[in-house]
Amino acid sequence: MPTHQTDAATDATTDAATDPVRRSLLITGALGASAAALGWPGAARADSWPSRPVRWVVAYPAGGGSDFLARQLAPVLGKALGQTLVIDNKPGAAGIIGTDNAAKSPPDGYTILTGDNGAMVFNSALYKKLPYAPSDFAPVGFMARFPLLLVVNPAAGFTSAKQWLETIKAKPGKYSYASPGVGSPHHLAMELLKDRTHSYIVHVPYRGTAFSTQDLIAGVVPMGILDTAAALPHLRAGKLKALAVLAPRRIAALPDVPSFDETGISGVEVSAWQGLFVPKGTPEAIVSRLGAELAKALAQPDLKARLEDFGLEVAPGDAASLARFVQAETQKWHALIRSRGISAE
Repeated sequence: MPTHQTDAATDATTDAATDPVRRSLLITGALGASAAALGWPGAARADSWPSRPVRWVVAYPAGGGSDFLARQLAPVLGKALGQTLVIDNKPGAAGIIGTDNAAKSPPDGYTILTGDNGAMVFNSALYKKLPYAPSDFAPVGFMARFPLLLVVNPAAGFTSAKQWLETIKAKPGKYSYASPGVGSPHHLAMELLKDRTHSYIVHVPYRGTAFSTQDLIAGVVPMGILDTAAALPHLRAGKLKALAVLAPRRIAALPDVPSFDETGISGVEVSAWQGLFVPKGTPEAIVSRLGAELAKALAQPDLKARLEDFGLEVAPGDAASLARFVQAETQKWHALIRSRGISAE
């Protein structure tokens, strides 16, 4: 028996010497073992992850919807992983600054990113040059979305989505709408709506949702697109009126507000969605574990209730479904951006 083992080892060594592929594999394995023993960067085993706090990059200011989602999820996800998830807000330039920071971080599982429409879809069509590419990231899982609403100031005289459309089409260019900024989901949602209805409304971009909402309430601009998180408090207070949700069906947060599909306008499903991403090259075992724990966290009833009360729709999905979704969104929105000549520069 010992002689048989020795012969097998000798045969393997001889084969490796004459087979370049096997020789390469043996060398790679030896180097990997040496690197792990020496503690070289990137040599940590995936099954030991995480052994220190994980940084969660949010490319928007503290207090906003993206920040709220991350801060609600972080303690639950961190408990499951056995480490603290530290929220790192890096706002600026339509999310480009924070997203680029995450893209250039080591792919070791210690940097994760909230990716959204802008970072993963819109920006690559709105800007001629980006410091990062969406392909610099690997998807982990879908998290949630903010449904978008067509809202009006109650004094503007619009009573329904149908009457709204009849009015603006009868007087093209007379009315204007507010959005949180050029290239935001809110802006592009209205451009899609204008494209589908062959209507013309003047765009008034603001520097953020807070400013556009303020002028909508004041009546400076009669209408706009808002996400549920921004709109719900003002809808409940009667300061704004929702005419329709940009979705194929009604949403739980506003059961009395019809979808555009109900008004006969289809193909205008838009939301401000949020997914979790990691730098490309992050070990698959880490991505898989992170995705599995994310799905478990989103299924917890108390967390789900908090997110829905804020205006989010919890929409878990695995890495593969998120990748397919991003691909479909890219094709849809890049075509619209090109056809309407929209640019953020």
